Amino acid sequence: MQTLHASKCGLSTTQLPSYILDVIDSLTKAGYEAYIVGGGVRDLMLGLTPKDFDAVTNATPAQIKEVFGRRCRIIGRRFELAHVYSGRELIEVATFRAPPKKSVTSAAGMILRDNNWGTIEQDFVRRDFSINAMYYQPRKGVVLDFCNAIDDIQSKTLRLLGDPKLRFEEDPVRMLRTLRFAAKLNFSIAPEILKVFTPEATMLLRDVSPHRLYDES
Repeated sequence: MQTLHASKCGLSTTQLPSYILDVIDSLTKAGYEAYIVGGGVRDLMLGLTPKDFDAVTNATPAQIKEVFGRRCRIIGRRFELAHVYSGRELIEVATFRAPPKKSVTSAAGMILRDNNWGTIEQDFVRRDFSINAMYYQPRKGVVLDFCNAIDDIQSKTLRLLGDPKLRFEEDPVRMLRTLRFAAKLNFSIAPEILKVFTPEATMLLRDVSPHRLYDES
C-alpha cells in the first residue's frame, strides 16, 4: 500500500461538493474511518467531472443509521448499503467488506449474499477494477493506493483486481462494466481480461436480473 498526497494526484477539497464532505465529516466525528472511493476519485484524477460520490467506512449499516438518523435508509439484501441524504443529494455509503462466504454463492459462483464486514485491506480486494480502488480522505489530504492503481490511471489501462475469470463468476455484470468503462474513459482492456472474455463467459449474464442488466446498460 502506498499513501499518495492528494494534491499530487490533482485532488483538493475545493473540488468536492458539500454533501460528500458532510458525510465524511459526520462519520469521522462519530469516531469512524471514512473515505471517498470509486468513480468519483477516479474521474477527478482523470480531470473529469464526477456524476456522484460514494463513501466507504468501517461503520456497519446500523452504525451509519445511528450517525445520520432519519437522514439514512438501509437498502439491499445481496449488498446491504446505507443511503444518506444531505439536503436533496443522496450519497451511497458502504461498509468495508470481507471475502464472501462460499455458502452464499450460486452454482455458477455468483455472489448471492455479501454482508460480511471487514477491514479496508480486505475491502480493496473486493473492488472490481484497480482504478476504482483508491481511497481518498479529503481532510487528511491523502489517497490510499493498495494496488498501484495510480499506474493504471496514468497508462489508461483497465485491470481487474484478482483473477478475471473468478471476478466475472462472482458478478457477471462486471463484463458489461468492462466494456462501459473502456468506452467511457478511452482505456485499453488488460490482456488477462480479454483472454477470459469469451462467448461462454457471457452466458453467466443469463443469471442476472433484468433490472441490473438495464442499469448497467
